[in-house]
Amino acid sequence: MFSRLLPNQYVKSIYDIDLFSLKDRGIRAVITDLDNTLVEWHRAEATPEVKEWFAKLEETGLNVTIVSNNSEKRVKEFCDPEEKVFIHSAKKPRRKAFKRACKQMGVRTDEAVVIGDQIFTDVLGGNRAGLYTILVVPVTKTDDWMTKLNRRMERFVLRWMKKKGHINWED
Repeated sequence: MFSRLLPNQYVKSIYDIDLFSLKDRGIRAVITDLDNTLVEWHRAEATPEVKEWFAKLEETGLNVTIVSNNSEKRVKEFCDPEEKVFIHSAKKPRRKAFKRACKQMGVRTDEAVVIGDQIFTDVLGGNRAGLYTILVVPVTKTDDWMTKLNRRMERFVLRWMKKKGHINWED
């Protein structure tokens, strides 16, 4: 039951992901969440570090699509200045937006990775769609009210997984 909630990889931030290692695994595309994965949920624009990370993705030859449950206005405001393709109102953990992102980037699901900060949206959705999943620590400790509820459930699941030996990272 909990196996679909288990990410393939866990890192502290997007900057700790070895992009060349992903490329060597046959990964050609990145599907990333926006809020609390790339920037704080209330930050409108990309930070210089995120811009540099986008440049590294491009240098590595990895395509990127931002998939968010947030509104079109919010996601467009972030993505347009960076000229990034996005899918808003994704209804994660449903598979449809992940599959659509793969189709738009011209890759199979085994050639894409999902990066996100939430188990019940990003990891579960990515796993359900057959994608490699990477869980990152949220960039900020604050969340909107709905995400706060998810975080409570996540803490329970993470403790259970750690106790059962399914994960070995620090909190």
